[in-house]
Amino acid sequence: MSIRAIPLIVIAFILYNIVVLFGHGTEALDATIFNMKLLSGGIWNFKVADLLILVTLILLFIEILKSTYTTSSTLIDHGLSMLVFIACGIEFLTVPHAATSVFFLIMAATLIDDDCLEVADGGLGRSAGHPRPGGRH
Repeated sequence: MSIRAIPLIVIAFILYNIVVLFGHGTEALDATIFNMKLLSGGIWNFKVADLLILVTLILLFIEILKSTYTTSSTLIDHGLSMLVFIACGIEFLTVPHAATSVFFLIMAATLIDDDCLEVADGGLGRSAGHPRPGGRH
């Protein structure tokens, strides 16, 4: 199995669980990493929750780029992405610490990742050996 077959979005899922389990529960998400005074005079607080969402968006972008390439590992990546989404869904519904907007957005990103793989691959038809319309592979 190729390293490309591993969905990178799982990193956000793991990071969230590390922060919440080894921090002080969901309160760890509200910890300020840094703050910056803006020209407007307002103060921008960058929190752990913001970092997790930023990391999730970056990983989703990379996953969308990966989905534009069709390789033999596409089916494995699609299957693993679906498993990550299912794991997120189960955790969101059953674990109290996952009942946050941050976790919901991570779960939404896993769904988008999984759907991007399917759309980019034409419903997985090409990698399954089915020809495209017009006879092209």
